[in-house]
Amino acid sequence: MTDETRTFDSGDVATPPQRSGDGSTSESPGGGMRVRPEFLPASDAWPSGEPGRDPFAGEHSGQGREVSTAQYGAQGRDPFAAEPGAPARDPFTAEGGTMAFGAEGHRPAPHSGDATGLIPFAAEGRRPGEDSASGWGNPAGGPLPPSPGGPGGPAGFGGPGGLYGAPPPPPPRGAYGMGPGWLPPPGAPPAETGGCGSRRPRTGVVATLAVVIALVASILGSLGTYLLTRSGGSGINPSYSLGTPSGVVVNRPPDSVAGVASKVLPSVVSLEVRGNSEAGTGSGFLIKGGYIVTNNHVVAAAAQTGTIKVTFNNKKSTTGTIVGRDPSSDIAVVRPADTFGAPEIFLGNSDRVVVGDPVIAIGSPLGLSGTVTTGIVSSLNRPVTAGGESGSESSFINAIQTDAAINPGNSGGPLVNAAGEVIGVNSAIATLGNSSLGGQSGSIGLGFSIPVNHVRRIAEELVTTGTAKKSRIGVSIDENYTGEGVRIAATPQGGQQPVTPGGPADKAGLKPGDVILSVDDTPVTQPSELIVTIRSKAPGDKVTIKYQRNGGERTTTVTIDAVPVPTPQPS
Repeated sequence: MTDETRTFDSGDVATPPQRSGDGSTSESPGGGMRVRPEFLPASDAWPSGEPGRDPFAGEHSGQGREVSTAQYGAQGRDPFAAEPGAPARDPFTAEGGTMAFGAEGHRPAPHSGDATGLIPFAAEGRRPGEDSASGWGNPAGGPLPPSPGGPGGPAGFGGPGGLYGAPPPPPPRGAYGMGPGWLPPPGAPPAETGGCGSRRPRTGVVATLAVVIALVASILGSLGTYLLTRSGGSGINPSYSLGTPSGVVVNRPPDSVAGVASKVLPSVVSLEVRGNSEAGTGSGFLIKGGYIVTNNHVVAAAAQTGTIKVTFNNKKSTTGTIVGRDPSSDIAVVRPADTFGAPEIFLGNSDRVVVGDPVIAIGSPLGLSGTVTTGIVSSLNRPVTAGGESGSESSFINAIQTDAAINPGNSGGPLVNAAGEVIGVNSAIATLGNSSLGGQSGSIGLGFSIPVNHVRRIAEELVTTGTAKKSRIGVSIDENYTGEGVRIAATPQGGQQPVTPGGPADKAGLKPGDVILSVDDTPVTQPSELIVTIRSKAPGDKVTIKYQRNGGERTTTVTIDAVPVPTPQPS
């Protein structure tokens, strides 16, 4: 214990702490002493209320006494004595009665004041033996070393030998809650220090260390960048390299867009057409026999006089001549002077196409040869009327609609399926172009292709005869009719009878004024739908027509006929 002077106000009364049922203690409101419960003796050691018992008992020892300032260890006396030099008394009794710590170094026995057993703090400077309640010390007893509270020594408890015997052992280092050197009480959390060993570093130290590491890494990175780029400040580094390609082989299935494009592109050509006053570009594809299929409107400028330049996918070019063309179906066949070994393309079956099928359009939009775009089939049997400008004949197409990007220059190129088979010839697009701007707008996702089954028939006729037959049923249409279906004209149109005598419709019993409602169960609501439906059939095909006459519905079968139409001869 360090030297100190403990002062009690004269008005205070040392009130003993009370022990609760769980072994803890409490203080009186009056401000009595605070005693740690782990240092109290067992409950049967100091029964309260009898002489020589609990040193804090109020009974049999008065109500305590008023004490004045007392210095611990002064002249080896009672530290609580009122007058220095007075005989050592019980510090907790008012009149110096039976001492709580016993006379002659003994402790009181239960319920009596006589001394039995050794007291832990012997008056003669001895320590208890084995039978001591405290369990401290030498079993044989014996003297203790002199107390530091003896004469001339520092303040302490007791007389020359020390009231309580030997001095307390030096406290351990690293105290917790009890001062330096004390261990933490049971259940207390371990103390966190900033030292080494098993002690954990403080949070501030860890944060500071992290900041330092980050700063060092940043400086080193900047230094490395500087060293790499310091050559004259120009950024030139003779040892700079981005490495070599990975060499990973990408597998592209044959039915992928890339696989189909690699298969079809060698058969697709670009066409450059020049006439007397017109010029244009378009696309085409190579079929059996070295012939090229394209649109009539692509090569029409060179029908009388002009030139056609054919460029293949391998960039080789040659000239071409028109074999035949059919303005009504917008199909033409061109013969190149050389094919350079290019393969022919495969023709599919457009009757098996369904909405939603993936498709690929290949051609030369705006002169960009070998362009590949992809999409789906958006609709079937879409009636499209193309051409008709500058006095030319209009083309009626029962088209396949697609959202694959088609632009000027794609005309005549193939629309292929996932197997690389041609299912249509790209022929027309819908635009939102503003004529006042004098320009032509591009694709808006509405492209139209001629079904390949129709193209096959026309191409065969053009190659074999130079001309193509136009399918017909021999009727004239009332363009002013706005009701349901399509009405046959009731009176002659331009000197032509509404129903051609001896023609297919006449033979099937159709009359002027009849309203055609459907063809092969496909409703027709406008004249263009009836025209493209009939022209998509081959001569000799039979169709079932439902019509209305005088309010009643009837059905008849019509055999498609064909009439040769004048077409330009091959140039």
